[in-house]
Amino acid sequence: MSTYAVVNPATGETLATYPTATADEVEAALTAAAAVAHGWLRESSTDERARLLRRVAELHRERRDDLAAIIVREMGKPLAAAEGEVDFAADITEYYADHIGEITGDTPVDILGEGTAVIRRSPLGVLLGIMPWNFPYYQVARFAAPNIAIGNAILLKHASQCPQSAQAIEKIYADAGFPAGVYTDLRLTNEQAADVIADRRVQGVSVTGSERAGAAVAEVAGRNLKKAVLELGGSDPFLLLSTDDLDQAVQAAVDARLDNVGQSCNGAKRFLVVDDLFDAFLEKFTAAMAAATVGDPFAEDTVLGPLSSLTAAERLAEQVDRAVAQGATLVTGGTREGAFYPGTVLTDVTADMDAYQEEFFGPVGVVYRVADEDEAVRIANDTGFGLGSYVFTTDPEQAERVADRIEAGMVYVNLVLADSPELPFGGVKRSGTGREMGLLAADEFVNKKLIRVAAAQGEGA
Repeated sequence: MSTYAVVNPATGETLATYPTATADEVEAALTAAAAVAHGWLRESSTDERARLLRRVAELHRERRDDLAAIIVREMGKPLAAAEGEVDFAADITEYYADHIGEITGDTPVDILGEGTAVIRRSPLGVLLGIMPWNFPYYQVARFAAPNIAIGNAILLKHASQCPQSAQAIEKIYADAGFPAGVYTDLRLTNEQAADVIADRRVQGVSVTGSERAGAAVAEVAGRNLKKAVLELGGSDPFLLLSTDDLDQAVQAAVDARLDNVGQSCNGAKRFLVVDDLFDAFLEKFTAAMAAATVGDPFAEDTVLGPLSSLTAAERLAEQVDRAVAQGATLVTGGTREGAFYPGTVLTDVTADMDAYQEEFFGPVGVVYRVADEDEAVRIANDTGFGLGSYVFTTDPEQAERVADRIEAGMVYVNLVLADSPELPFGGVKRSGTGREMGLLAADEFVNKKLIRVAAAQGEGA
């Protein structure tokens, strides 16, 4: 039985099933990717690759309605958010087309002796991307676009619940004019994926997913001496230290928690609020979370569609129930209906509870009362995760100080939902290694080749 299927989480209906790749299909994909990596991609000019990437961006925009509808059905994303994701994927792809010269250009090195030296960035070859269901287009764009700009060939294993969006992306690359093998969608089992990573024709792997998935991929990659980029989970803190506009801070907190129905790795999940703001913040935050409209993801007024699957909703409900059983206070929400889960707020979570260290991948916010900056930073860092973070304060010196103290790959000060193509994305600790987006993303899977040239005879004499 196929493990790849489109199951509408809003209704539970299985809309389509897809077979996994056969051994012959995997071999054909590897052969084609290796051939184009060492052929067309090496011989093509940066202008040609940039032109085709711009066409990929254009096709995302031209097919926006159809692409958005696909992921509403696949993983329950509210329609407006789905449309926004398609737009963002187009923007990311266009960014790398526009900056291809910076990505591929030589970097001179100031040397101590005579002559010259440069660092030349060249592609590694064939890469495997293992992508998650929560952002079916955006996640792919931020992996594929910079690496194709560099000249790497992409094999893409998408999440098992996203086969239709995966096919749609592959068709966009083909329709844009890229030769066969530059971008290939492969419906792999986990065992097949491990074999692909081990294959000598594959030079690296990027995975976005759970800690368990990241550890499994990293183990196979390490055993086969392959580069791996890991973007894993997060339990991002939101530190509210001072504000001139509490309503605005609350709205930012709600937006950061409910983005993508709470299923964002870098969504704010733990809210650390200083004592003198805590009661007013909790009251307003609870009211706003409770008011978030739950319903049909195709409806215009829906804020919270279903979670990505019934299993995901059941897992989230079990976490919340266990937190309450261990002594946490359920302030609002906490009642699952099928795959739908309402905006939920927990307080009184302590360090001896599971909820203190777990990631809630859904619309659940945990609010902590803290005495001051030091306690806020201590709790913010008291986690195995280190992806993103948010600091709200009216004191610029405090903002700079706290941003420096937080153990995370990203710190946003007095704003949320500010991801942008030029800004690198990634974390530390159990949140992973490496960076995506920005120019740093294009520096992960390259050979940074030193070319040292002696001075011409007679120079320097």
